[in-house]
Amino acid sequence: MLAKGTPAPWFEGLDENGNTIKLSDFKGKTLVLYFYPKDSTPGCTAEACDLRDNYERFMAKGYSIVGVSRDSQASHQRFIAKYNLPFHLIADTDLTILKAYEAWGEKNNYGKTTVGTLRTTYVIDGNGIIVDAIGKVDTKNASAQIL
Repeated sequence: MLAKGTPAPWFEGLDENGNTIKLSDFKGKTLVLYFYPKDSTPGCTAEACDLRDNYERFMAKGYSIVGVSRDSQASHQRFIAKYNLPFHLIADTDLTILKAYEAWGEKNNYGKTTVGTLRTTYVIDGNGIIVDAIGKVDTKNASAQIL
């Protein structure tokens, strides 16, 4: 994981609608950038819905939320529509952002070592500095961990 107090790596990616989202879009704002393995799976759905259910609390604090996975734009569109998610999801199909944020690597899944997305959340301040890094995300209580 990237360390607190370090500059957030530059990123630029396409959201579910094909619009470019980049780190500089959040200058002067706090960004919750969360990485998750796959749209519409139980843990990822629980995490996204927890963030959705607490979205007004994030907005009241001036936070923006962006999710990142290797899913396609079309998959993100379905995920957003099905669960009424109020934030954008970046389709990082080439793993550029996932790797830059150390959210891609080996993980142990039911006793088997695989390579994939490491569920990780970063809170980045308006100056582009990582102010929080959460590696053990509680999918049902992700908002409480952040706020």
